[in-house]
Amino acid sequence: MKATLLLQTALRHFAQHGYEGASLQEIAQDVGIKKPSIYAHYRGKDELFLTAMTYALETQKTHLATYFISTRHLSLEQSLKGFFDWFLEESTENDQLKFILRIAYFPPVKLEREVTGLINPFFDTMQRHLTRLLRERDRTEQILYSDDYQSAALAYLTVTEGTMTEFVYNGVAAYERRFTAIWPIFWRGLVR
Repeated sequence: MKATLLLQTALRHFAQHGYEGASLQEIAQDVGIKKPSIYAHYRGKDELFLTAMTYALETQKTHLATYFISTRHLSLEQSLKGFFDWFLEESTENDQLKFILRIAYFPPVKLEREVTGLINPFFDTMQRHLTRLLRERDRTEQILYSDDYQSAALAYLTVTEGTMTEFVYNGVAAYERRFTAIWPIFWRGLVR
């Protein structure tokens, strides 16, 4: 129980303060343990951070899959477009997503290689899932311009990453402006 609480508390601290700003002392205090007790579970801050990152990525994969499963009753356009509203809501409420956004754009310098080694497979997995989703949805809706579902998935991820970057650096209004500008162009290029 304490191990799970420790991991979730650390994740929240890393999301709010970054790697450098998070304090093991404050994490331990929030969990209700002494700082040395952390070392019974982790060799140090680096291992705790990377474990929190792995946990956040795995949890978020499931959360993203749940979103797309829950929107199967919608048209493909509504499902893909709705993701952007879902993302905005999640980015304010979901500690795992906050953490992932922070470290994807501002990884700790000393752990940059390890962070990249975890983030890249996450996006590769997302592309595979989106490719499968587009293939399945096109079989029923038959609206996509091309059967190159892998490229369509990559293009969608590129749009999402571009808007997420705008969100991280410039906030909600800039994110919404960018999304409003790109969505009709992206969608027209995707459908027949």
